[in-house]
Amino acid sequence: MRAIGYRTPGPIAADASLVDIELPRPVAAGRDLLVEVRAISVNPVDTKVRHRAGPQGEDWKVLGWDAAGVVAAVGEAVEGFKPGDAVFYAGALDRPGTNAEFHLVDERIVGRKPDNLDFAAAAALPLTAITAWEALFDRLVVERPVPGAASALLVIGGAGGVGSIAIQLARARTDLTVIATASRPETADWARALGAHHIIDHSKPLDAEIAALGLGAPGFVFSTTGTDGHLDAIARLIAPQGRFVLIDDPGAVNISPFKQKSVSVHWEFMFTRSLFATADMAEQGRLLNAIAAMIDAGTLKTTLGTHFGRIDAANLKRAHALLESGKARGKIVLEGF
Repeated sequence: MRAIGYRTPGPIAADASLVDIELPRPVAAGRDLLVEVRAISVNPVDTKVRHRAGPQGEDWKVLGWDAAGVVAAVGEAVEGFKPGDAVFYAGALDRPGTNAEFHLVDERIVGRKPDNLDFAAAAALPLTAITAWEALFDRLVVERPVPGAASALLVIGGAGGVGSIAIQLARARTDLTVIATASRPETADWARALGAHHIIDHSKPLDAEIAALGLGAPGFVFSTTGTDGHLDAIARLIAPQGRFVLIDDPGAVNISPFKQKSVSVHWEFMFTRSLFATADMAEQGRLLNAIAAMIDAGTLKTTLGTHFGRIDAANLKRAHALLESGKARGKIVLEGF
């Protein structure tokens, strides 16, 4: 089967950073589905792993987590899917990736593709939707108000992949006032179109930007990017007993400034359930089915921002480069081999 991989970690500009290769077609066993991949999207985790991790026990490292496709075969223990089912999912960190024509994935972390989306639009959603859902409803528990706080959620990085779906989920499932950050007119317009009530500029001190809105101190803060530079301002702007979640990888996180306010700090990592085979691992499949239902009901929409054409090394290198530039809006998607 066709795939894209590499042997040596490094910068995307290197000739061998991503190359077109041929690999044996995997065989489904146990609870695995063998999925014929129709579309993929690219996430920051792809670029981070490409920089630091090489093949382990294999000739090639194949990246990719988000995928939408069709079930080609099922393992003997599979109960919820059959060949021909259209699916979407975010894969597992410790298994070969979706940058390949066929891919193995545990059925428990797979959802049925939304009927109202094509494969490209569906592939934009899984990893970011799981991340945003878990961060909002499992970590921040946004349905439980913070006493005395403004009924508001601040999403730092509102135009990114996670921010784009977090804004929509918060609007669809809560009555919170949603404040998103953006620093360019096009990203501000994107976040506003997704439902953000207010846009503030994350190139300026966030506490001053929040104060200027006159809403009071928000009870919830969701940092998707740039946490290093915003941490002190977040500690100043968040309400006492507020809840803060981050998903990026700052060099160090000093949570001491949060002590006086008794702020709870959470780190969301959507691969935890699959990485540790947690008892509630199947929640991610159910979560994706809930996302699909909301898409089909018109409550949510895809966060596809840029379609980069077919799935090959040249287009994937372009996608990685754009993502690393920090100028991507929404999700970058590739489709078909």
